[in-house]
Amino acid sequence: MNSDKRSTSLKTLLEILKVSTKLGFTSFGGPTAHLGYFHEEYIRRKKWLDEKTYAELVALCQFLPGPASSQVGIGIGVMRGGVLGGIISFLGFTIPSVFALIIFALLIQGLDVSDAGWIHGLKIVAVAVVAHAILGMAKNLTPDLSRKAIAIMAMAVVLLWQTAFAQVGIILLAGVMGYFFFRQFNEGETSTFTFPITKKLGVLCITLFFGLLIILPLLREITTSRLVEMFDSFYRAGALVFGGGHVVLPLLEREFVPTGFISEEAFLAGYGATQAVPGPMFTFAAYIGAVMDGWLGGILATVAIFLPAFLLVFGTLPFWNALRRNGKMKGVFMGMNAAVVGILISALYDPIFTSAIIDPIDFVFAVVLFSMLTYWKMAPWIVVVTGVVGGTLLNLL
Repeated sequence: MNSDKRSTSLKTLLEILKVSTKLGFTSFGGPTAHLGYFHEEYIRRKKWLDEKTYAELVALCQFLPGPASSQVGIGIGVMRGGVLGGIISFLGFTIPSVFALIIFALLIQGLDVSDAGWIHGLKIVAVAVVAHAILGMAKNLTPDLSRKAIAIMAMAVVLLWQTAFAQVGIILLAGVMGYFFFRQFNEGETSTFTFPITKKLGVLCITLFFGLLIILPLLREITTSRLVEMFDSFYRAGALVFGGGHVVLPLLEREFVPTGFISEEAFLAGYGATQAVPGPMFTFAAYIGAVMDGWLGGILATVAIFLPAFLLVFGTLPFWNALRRNGKMKGVFMGMNAAVVGILISALYDPIFTSAIIDPIDFVFAVVLFSMLTYWKMAPWIVVVTGVVGGTLLNLL
């Protein structure tokens, strides 16, 4: 019996590693596009979660500072394979870009990839992937006029009030609206998940999250160690940034360029390289760390910037089911789910659509890629390869 359980557990962990690593090699386009790739693979294909649970997890991670898409991936891994599953899910999704950016830092600093045709093709792929995810989520999460109105309101607020806290604010407001609109709404049983994380461990993780924000700056002053200084800077970046990967890039610039840790030219080269690789944009830290201190610096920076994400996910998930099972909270989550759809629509327009669709032929190509996903049911990696080839050819026209 125990042998069978270990075998099943190992099989599950290997499956998580396989799927997350594939996503790590093919998920281009930034945080919102990653949510689209996750939706396609974890929800549509693997059916590891239902639509509502996925949207609730996305809403929870939008509340939290740090890399939202990475936190969603960690949460899905925890639900599927426990704490180890969350770690493996993170490693599979993150390691490809970490290694790529460290190699960029060590071997090809100064390479300008910002105008490459295949980069433009990947941006168009992101348009198709996010549009495909929105179509599926909107069908399930905004079936009535009230929730459609919440989604439209969320889209408008996020587009017109572009601050780091706009997403958090609109999700809170949508939750309040959902409580009043849907508190008597009976949508059937809410699916539940068993998390192998006790509430005691959750409290410990939250305590450690805030404790490190206090302790690391003190250690930085006491030890004057370069590695402690690096760890503190990257940890604070990962702990205090709302809004995802695009927001952390200028924060890292202010943290490391004026202090002389990295030159502006090297920073901009890494910025271009980060746009060129798949996976989470927070792995830009690996590039900066490698420029500062080689492989050790790259790995240290990666651990430091993603550690807050782990502490927050592990700290909040033990309390999530209790909230979801609370009858009064169902309406709140319904409103929040609708807001997530609106936020994704806003991100589809800006920055994804506005940065990718420049000419009419770009729009035609995006429709073709969207059709490959939606109607011809092709695997995402095929769409990515098509985007790379097509973008290269378009650049030659």
